[in-house]
Amino acid sequence: MKPLKVALLGCGVVGSEVARRITGHGDDLAARIGAPLELSAVVVRDTAKDRPGVPTDVLTTDHEAAIAGADIVVELMGGMEPARSSILAALGQGASVVTANKALLAAHYGELMHAADAAGVRLEHEAAVAGAIPIIRPLGDSLAGDRITRVMGIVNGTTNYILDQMDREGWDFDRSLRTAQELGYAEADPTADVGGHDAAAKAAILSSLAFHTPVTIDDVHVEGITAVTSDMIATARAQGFTIKLLAICEKLEDSPEGAGVSARVYPALIPRDHVLAGVGGAFNAVFVEAEAAGELMFYGQGAGGAPTASAVLGDIVSVARRRVLGGRGQYERNVASALPVLPVSAITTRYQITLDVFDRPGVLSKVTEVFTEEGISIELVQQTVIPAEAPATESSPEPRAKLVVATHSGTDAALRRTADRLAELDVVGALVSVLRIEGH
Repeated sequence: MKPLKVALLGCGVVGSEVARRITGHGDDLAARIGAPLELSAVVVRDTAKDRPGVPTDVLTTDHEAAIAGADIVVELMGGMEPARSSILAALGQGASVVTANKALLAAHYGELMHAADAAGVRLEHEAAVAGAIPIIRPLGDSLAGDRITRVMGIVNGTTNYILDQMDREGWDFDRSLRTAQELGYAEADPTADVGGHDAAAKAAILSSLAFHTPVTIDDVHVEGITAVTSDMIATARAQGFTIKLLAICEKLEDSPEGAGVSARVYPALIPRDHVLAGVGGAFNAVFVEAEAAGELMFYGQGAGGAPTASAVLGDIVSVARRRVLGGRGQYERNVASALPVLPVSAITTRYQITLDVFDRPGVLSKVTEVFTEEGISIELVQQTVIPAEAPATESSPEPRAKLVVATHSGTDAALRRTADRLAELDVVGALVSVLRIEGH
């Protein structure tokens, strides 16, 4: 059959790997697709730069010329512009598009999918979430006949590596981050990762797909891991938990604010016997709950040039097959079924609150009084005396204790109010940490 022309926008680590595989594995890909692929153009900033394994005769700086006449456009530039304009232009001329641009999708998911629908072509984005792990297609295709109720996962390898080292090796946050940077897991500026923003972009994409509801990154509640300390890790371990940065996408039927979708990212306590607790290093894992299928887990390499390129190539083969067979259209979406996106205050969860309190009579009664007034039931209280360097005197600090309180389920709004009120008590020296408990 006539070759399918592939235009590649961007040729960094992932783009170079994709280009090499298209040119180096042409026969295998053609056999799987039913037609050969032709790498017609590779858009770069500098055509003179050495790119081993990438044909020099297809290098160009002209986006428009590269897109014109292409059957498949692969966007690997990142960022908002010119990526958004290039994708819309490609879709407008009837080309199928493959992208790994999670930031763009998190901001313009609905717009881009609508453009693909209108053109009768595909916009595939498996590589935008969790690297080589197949999660987008299972949510959009394999579970299309089911009702997904929850998606919870570790979708950022950098933060998982940092928290894993803090838990396994006893390192502090700074040492774990430095090592992640030395190994190439973290960027020189790790803000997007440790601040939770990378995971939030992926949560927006997963929520949009799982619940047929447009969710942008601005809709996602985000908390990073920069406040997680070695002491918090040790306390979690003593209570039978580990701390993971989780992306949670959930369909709520009877929240205090009605039915809707919740999308959130925060460090949370996970029981050490939960499947996600065993996900170590820079690996990712996504846990899906559906009415008929039950509980499913997807696990594997969440980042890196080769794993991400694998997901991109899978999308290329998928859209190429559809063009050969004459398939059309995007994932079916019924806009009328879209749900409102709810604030984090609407969710029901559990808390573990750690307090630095003064070791004096009546402390526990004052603390429990706050929980009672807010209607929050206490599951567990553990008190540990904090050793003083010297006996208490008039000139030295008053003896203190660490009080760890685990709650039963309650609304996040009520639990947050409880934590804020505890911090104001005269018997509390400091509100050390507030962590949600998930996976129970």
